[in-house]
Amino acid sequence: MSSSDKTARPPKPATATEPPVSASAPAVSAARSPLRRAGHALTDLGRKRPSNEDAFFMDDALGLYVVADGMGGHAAGEVASREAVDTLHGMVKRGLGGLHKLTDPVSERDSRDACRLMESAVQAATYFVFSIAEIDRAKSGMGTTISALLILGDYAITAQVGDSRIYRVTRGVVEQLTEDHTLIAWQLKNGLITPQEALRSPHKNVITRAVGNREYVQVDTRCVPLVSGVRFLLCSDGLHGYLREEDIPDIVALGGPEAVQRFIDLANGRGGKDNITAVLVELD
Repeated sequence: MSSSDKTARPPKPATATEPPVSASAPAVSAARSPLRRAGHALTDLGRKRPSNEDAFFMDDALGLYVVADGMGGHAAGEVASREAVDTLHGMVKRGLGGLHKLTDPVSERDSRDACRLMESAVQAATYFVFSIAEIDRAKSGMGTTISALLILGDYAITAQVGDSRIYRVTRGVVEQLTEDHTLIAWQLKNGLITPQEALRSPHKNVITRAVGNREYVQVDTRCVPLVSGVRFLLCSDGLHGYLREEDIPDIVALGGPEAVQRFIDLANGRGGKDNITAVLVELD
């Protein structure tokens, strides 16, 4: 997305969420999850944009899935999102061997270590994108959102900066796992505006956290349990800006490439004002 559409404000405090843990749980070497995992992804220019500043990554063997939505003029948004995704992938790939498999009862230390790896990977992406902009002043102020999901044993770790989203769908029930780091979301959370006022707000595209526009960013991480049949949808705001939660279960149920294509078609059919990216993760 262009820099005129999305701007970053200083970060607001947030807290990480972790599952119930047992400090006495034994350490277990990291291994492939017993659940079969399959990722499907698609990105689209949309109907209004001259270029696509979204990026995504998926690797079923690694268990890593990422969506990033860049911002900045002169193709800087494309650079920010791609470099951030590549850096995060490299950091997770190098650090995954040092983690323990997350199985019940999961230990506090193992859960914390997994969350720290994801946080560190996003921080590395932040510093790298910021450094590029310091060297090339034409890219000054560029940045990107990141929504990332790592499957590790019987749990998934999420990492979040910005206003892309991760949804979890379990037996037809939809839950948004991530918090939007936007001015409007912050105002709503603190009771400063009503949902009706939010719909009319001129600040819809102001984000409060971004990867790369500063040397450091606060990262939200979360550890969530997995069950057979669960689905995760990672998407940029070019999709969720048009998406109603009641739309999600039926489209997810289509499965695979058909589902992600339907998400893209839905966003374009309802306006397609921004780049659109959808990553669907299926576990069985």
